[in-house]
Amino acid sequence: MISSVSAGWFDFLGGDSAENNETNFVVGYFVEFPPFEYTDDNGEVTGFDLDLAQEVADRNNWTFVKHQIIDWDTKEAELDSGAIDCIWSGFTINGREDNFAWSEPYFNNSQVFVVKADSTISSAEDLKGKTIDVEMGSSAIEALENNQTLKGSFENINEITEYDTSFMDLESGTCDAVLGDREVMKYIINTKYNEEDYKILETPLAIEQYGVGFSKDNTELRDQVQKTLNEMYEDGTIDKIAQKYKDYGVPEGVIHP
Repeated sequence: MISSVSAGWFDFLGGDSAENNETNFVVGYFVEFPPFEYTDDNGEVTGFDLDLAQEVADRNNWTFVKHQIIDWDTKEAELDSGAIDCIWSGFTINGREDNFAWSEPYFNNSQVFVVKADSTISSAEDLKGKTIDVEMGSSAIEALENNQTLKGSFENINEITEYDTSFMDLESGTCDAVLGDREVMKYIINTKYNEEDYKILETPLAIEQYGVGFSKDNTELRDQVQKTLNEMYEDGTIDKIAQKYKDYGVPEGVIHP
């Protein structure tokens, strides 16, 4: 097994336990982060990130194990304990560069504001004195921390646990805007609501990149995953997987080496 729950990565590469070919690739993810991770109509967890991870596992003859991270705040503890091999879940590199052994960035993301289509709000400056909803523990929170002038201009910032709540707040008028990841916002609007009822403000609050995060001492596994991803870029597999999610803007965000 790749993670420290069983045989180590060194053993898999040819150490004393190399004869044990029972290898698991245990990926930590946050379940409701569509289109990167979400539960489909059949009750199966799927998404762009998990499709990529599945392909990486298949090409290395690893058994792909999905490990849902119930509490996003525990993600580093689960990684450091060996409960998971990596975090692959729309995981933002920016601001965390020294905390993990990172893959190369594979996706360009932006933090955007969503408002009702009939709103007079057309820019972040128009949100002065307004209330916004933002997901607790998300990189959107960090983006706000990096823009204290804008953060201080809001009347209230509601930290919510799921975006369904934020869109209900937006509909009811409890908040004036929702701040979140661009593709996640597109997915929610396109699949759960009338697309004409909402608009995404043109200028993003922040630009960031997603990567696969490993514990800092697990660079060998990181390098093997990156090698496999590079092969998937070269043969067009990553672009093919991204096309499954074209309605939510995923192909446009893919970073090519």
